[in-house]
Amino acid sequence: MEALSVAGFAVAFVHSPVPGGEDWLRFVILGLGATAHIQLTRRQEERRRNRTKTVLIDLTAVWVFPATLVLPATLAVLLVALIRLQRWFTARRPTHNFVYSSVAHGLAAALANLSYRAMSPQDWSTLTATGSLREFGLVLATAAVYEAVQIVYVGGILALGSPNPTVRTVLGSKADNLLEAITTGLGAVTAVLLVTMPPAVAIMAVVTVVFNRLAEIDQLQNAVVTDPKTGLLNMRGWTESADRALNRVRRAGSTLSVLMVDLDHFKWVNDTYGHPAGDDVLAAVASALSSVTRPADVVGRFGGEEFLLLLPDADTSAAELAAERIRTTIAGLRISTTDKRGARATISGRTASIGVAVFPRHADDLDGLLQAADTAVYEAKEAGRNRVRFAPVPT
Repeated sequence: MEALSVAGFAVAFVHSPVPGGEDWLRFVILGLGATAHIQLTRRQEERRRNRTKTVLIDLTAVWVFPATLVLPATLAVLLVALIRLQRWFTARRPTHNFVYSSVAHGLAAALANLSYRAMSPQDWSTLTATGSLREFGLVLATAAVYEAVQIVYVGGILALGSPNPTVRTVLGSKADNLLEAITTGLGAVTAVLLVTMPPAVAIMAVVTVVFNRLAEIDQLQNAVVTDPKTGLLNMRGWTESADRALNRVRRAGSTLSVLMVDLDHFKWVNDTYGHPAGDDVLAAVASALSSVTRPADVVGRFGGEEFLLLLPDADTSAAELAAERIRTTIAGLRISTTDKRGARATISGRTASIGVAVFPRHADDLDGLLQAADTAVYEAKEAGRNRVRFAPVPT
């Protein structure tokens, strides 16, 4: 991939104009702003990186993206090099990983710059109201290229290198992508300020420091309600979301279902393959549950080998269909992992027993629904496992 990127850099540099005095001045302004941002948020960035096991949004697009719009490709890539050189001291990542991600940033800037110039942008100082709409469209298109290159270059290699790739581990969470979109948008604002009022770019350095702090706070809040092994909600996060969903359903006079999913003979996996393999099974099941549920469904890990799902507006029939879909999906998983000696292994044929409770048929509050679903799980286990059972209707 790094060898192929050379062609992308070559094409962008060939079509890049020779930097002039104004270009170098803008480069210095962006470089100073990026340096201030990096140095003032160094400790925050170290903490964020230490807590993140997947994709990390580092907010430097505030400085790189405007470079793709107002600087020649050569200076845009040089700015990326300057930023990444400083990031090296906080990244604490293997050298080959850091170089690879740095190439991704530089290639995204180069190809976005090439795309923007190919669309024949106008001088922003001469824009009319109508012309500004066209230029805004060009900026959006350039932002799409900038993000797409990084997604393909970084996300592609993450998908190839992961034994159980998921959307979250490859592309990041919704919050990560929203943060990236906001950061790129701020980069467009930085570009406008750089062209029309260069000293005002100093404001963006302050803004990025504040956004870094907000990103860290959001990360901490998310960690409180997230299960680290699966990326699903933990019991606290699931209960909070489930309570809100139940209140909405109660006000609407509708129904919902709670599913408790208990993996069968999970201890056998740990004893046979080791606990890392058990963690891989949990992660694979979590990914499967997320893939076969709706966005409105609340999915979480109850603890151990048990998972919880709350399905709003799901009556008995809908709950049965969902439970059977989940059961067959888990039974069909082939999970790539390692054995106790570190050799590659594939785990398949794992099953789950699922208990279902429906509001308000089986209970009228969350605790009652959980108790009813737990009772149904035990009935499924006693009946031979790998099956769905509904909670008994209270008399």
